[in-house]
Amino acid sequence: MKYNNLLIEIKEHTAVVTVNRPDKLNALNADTINDLEGAFTELKNKDDVFVIILTGSGEKAFVAGADISELSTLDVLGAKQFSDRGNSVFEFIENLDKPVIAAVNGFALGGGCELALACHIRVSGENAKFGQPEVNLGLIPGYGGTQRLARTVNSARALEYILTGDMINAEEAFRIGLVNRVYPQTELMNKTFELADKIAGKGQQAVRLALKSVRATHQMALTQGLKYEASLFALVCGTEDFKEGTMAFLEKRKPDFKNK
Repeated sequence: MKYNNLLIEIKEHTAVVTVNRPDKLNALNADTINDLEGAFTELKNKDDVFVIILTGSGEKAFVAGADISELSTLDVLGAKQFSDRGNSVFEFIENLDKPVIAAVNGFALGGGCELALACHIRVSGENAKFGQPEVNLGLIPGYGGTQRLARTVNSARALEYILTGDMINAEEAFRIGLVNRVYPQTELMNKTFELADKIAGKGQQAVRLALKSVRATHQMALTQGLKYEASLFALVCGTEDFKEGTMAFLEKRKPDFKNK
């Protein structure tokens, strides 16, 4: 499919989704939210795509936030619909059974930071800036920022950034665990592809069940989570990939996973 505000490229088993509104610093408007839903639904159903990279076009912004021209027209009912719609799409991305890596190549503010938080792994260029500056507009985050940021870095830090609206740089984002890795801007996409290729080379049944198990940490007490992990562990031990992986280890060779 073709999308108004996204570009999609597939290289081997990795898809790259690029938010493509460089004149607006890739700000999220209603059309872009719709495009994201369509693109991730499409890629979810592509059996030959194992990993998805999400990034922004240009060198200035991943996603600089929501489109203020749309945001400024909202009343109470419209705002509820606006927030529910974005949350629905971001939750869909977060719950995808394929790893999604955010390659943050510039500003990731407001809705852009929230979009990055909905991804499973975040890598950053050295020029990236993160923040939830909604308070500067008399708002609070509406696409999951109060929830995911607090779960990612801890509630005290999340409150500091949300209540002040301050931006943080890539080095600080790495220090507090908001991003996994930081690279020079010129190396960001190559390094992200290396990470994606490494994941794509593993048994995909195991990758998908590991995603499910880790996601459950936010929804279950530890005792329940351990039981859930055990059930998924048992399930993956019934796959052909498990038999191939263990046999390859014993035979001292590289496994040839069939993702079955």
